[in-house]
Amino acid sequence: MTSERTRARMVERLRSQGVHNEAVLAAMGAVPRHLFVDEAISSRAYEDLALPIGFGQTISAPFTVARMVELLCAGRSLLKVLEVGTGCGYQAMVLAHLAQEVYSVERIGALLEKTRARIWPMRVRNLRFKHADGFLGLGEAAPFDAIIVAAAAPQIPQALIDQLAPEGRLILPVGVQKQRLVMVERRGGEILESVLDPVNFVPLLGKLD
Repeated sequence: MTSERTRARMVERLRSQGVHNEAVLAAMGAVPRHLFVDEAISSRAYEDLALPIGFGQTISAPFTVARMVELLCAGRSLLKVLEVGTGCGYQAMVLAHLAQEVYSVERIGALLEKTRARIWPMRVRNLRFKHADGFLGLGEAAPFDAIIVAAAAPQIPQALIDQLAPEGRLILPVGVQKQRLVMVERRGGEILESVLDPVNFVPLLGKLD
C-alpha cells in the first residue's frame, strides 16, 4: 500500500483519466498520499476518492488535485503560487514539486498546526503556511502567477483576482448547490473567465477558527 508501485498505479490511472502533463504526474507520484490521512483509512489513500481529514474537511480525490494543478500549469512554469485551503497539506506538497515558491493559507488553526507538524520533518524549503482568511488571499506576498482554491466559493473573491500577477491564472470551484470549476486569467488589461468541470468541494469559509 505504501510502495512506489502503488503510487505508480495511481499515476497510470490518472493518465488514463486524461491527465497528460508529465511534470504533474511525476509530482503526484512523488508525494506519499497515505501520509496525509489518518492511519485508519490509509489503505484507501490511493483510491480516487475524497477522504475525511477531520475538522469537517476532506483531502480531494487524486484526479481532482491532478486536474486542477494541470490547468494551473498548462503552457508555463509555476513561479509563485498561492493555495487557499491548506487542509492536510497534500496538494501543497504536490505544488511544491512544481513551483519555485508556494504559499498556503488555512482558516482552521488546529488543522494548520497538525499539518505543519506533519510536513516539518520533510524539510520542504519552498513551502510557507499562514493562518488566514482565504477570501482575502495573502496580500503581503502578492502578486501570484497562480492561485488555486481547494474549497467552493459562492462567487469569485475579488481579492484573489486583484492578487494575480500579469498573465496570472486562478483555478477555483464556484457555486453553492451546483459547483463548477472556474479558471480566471489576467491577460493584458482583461480578466477572462472559463467555466469548466462540475465538482464537489466543501464550502470556502472566511471566519478564522
